[in-house]
Amino acid sequence: MTNHTHKETAAVALSLLDLTNLKDDCTEAQIDALCERAQTPFGNSAAICIWPRFIARARTVLGKGHKVRIATVVNFPSGDMEIADVAAETREAIADGADEIDLVIPYRKFLAGNEKSVTDMVSAIRAECGSGTLLKVILETGEIKDPTLIRRASELAIEAGADFIKTSTGKVSVNATLEAADIMIRAIRQSGRKVGFKPAGGIGSVADAALYLSLAETIMTPDWPMPSTFRFGASGLLDDILAVLSGTQPAPTQASSY
Repeated sequence: MTNHTHKETAAVALSLLDLTNLKDDCTEAQIDALCERAQTPFGNSAAICIWPRFIARARTVLGKGHKVRIATVVNFPSGDMEIADVAAETREAIADGADEIDLVIPYRKFLAGNEKSVTDMVSAIRAECGSGTLLKVILETGEIKDPTLIRRASELAIEAGADFIKTSTGKVSVNATLEAADIMIRAIRQSGRKVGFKPAGGIGSVADAALYLSLAETIMTPDWPMPSTFRFGASGLLDDILAVLSGTQPAPTQASSY
């Protein structure tokens, strides 16, 4: 496994970051600021992740040919919407300029034993996304809890056409964990498909990010984490990344390893 300095880890984490604002009271001014923050002196974040109502605004602010992708959420955060409504939400988001769709599975139905609800939802939104829009599927692992069920939800999402599987909405008490990440990345490896992984919620430091990168490299390969296969969903991680890259935060006593 490759060893990296803390600063190198921070640079990689920046390139993999979905800089997020999904606050219920988010404003247009905050979206403008998010777009600006995503473009740093050290490089851009991979994407911003925002509410659907702000997509058109973000596309205008970022301008044509921007390198920061626009991700949005559907069936979010409850996972309880009807497929037809989620499909309509997705179509509107893509029409407004979304590059990526983060879809919550109907995890409550799944927990009640209805696997078909997951397959049907993911398949329908896969069809709406086509080949041009990235589909990231949120399992809400902190609510599923059971390792066997997390594995099964991962398999169902992958089989139904997910481009990524994502741990969490960030809206429940337990969000990304290394335990869930381990299960999900192993499911990706077992599938043999090019599917990415996105931990989201509670990742606030470069040291946290290094743990997830290390896990991904161990299960997959040292060069596996890249924007097409790995993202961090976070709102606060950028502050620590910039502190490390600018040298205002002291490096840890041991180099980060991932």
